Amino acid sequence: MQEQEEQHEARKTKILVGVIAILLAIIVMMIIFYVRSTHPRTQAQKEATEIAKEYAHLESVDKFYWFTRKDTYFSVTGKNDKGEELVVIIPKSGEKVTVLNQKDGVEEGHIRQIMETDYKEKDIQKISLGLYKNEPTWEIVTKNEEGLLTYYLLSFKNAEEIMVIKNV
Repeated sequence: MQEQEEQHEARKTKILVGVIAILLAIIVMMIIFYVRSTHPRTQAQKEATEIAKEYAHLESVDKFYWFTRKDTYFSVTGKNDKGEELVVIIPKSGEKVTVLNQKDGVEEGHIRQIMETDYKEKDIQKISLGLYKNEPTWEIVTKNEEGLLTYYLLSFKNAEEIMVIKNV
């Protein structure tokens, strides 16, 4: 009788160890997937920050944006060594870096407000900053109730509408 109980306990222990091993394997696979999927963004942010520090003497970085239209741009906002709030827009190639003073344009918080009040958009999926036709431009992606996306391009300088692509 005692031998049966010991076998039963051993079987329970084996099952528990197997379940724990499977859960650990799932967790490790999820971590690997997450790291691999975020690596390009992390790498782009690191490189853009280094370029922004070199070109604009940024001492602190507040935001990072990945903008893709015809071309890809990485943008960084932050403060330089003089305390000025700057925007640094870097093409994917790393050439022709654009440095702007944040006070000469509209900041992300104001863009969000404009989208909610003027455009009545509630579900903002993404906001990014880059160059469109050589002009600093905000790209805002929203989702409607049917799950369709709308792309807005607004001027960095005054939030003027440049283009709207609806129901994608």
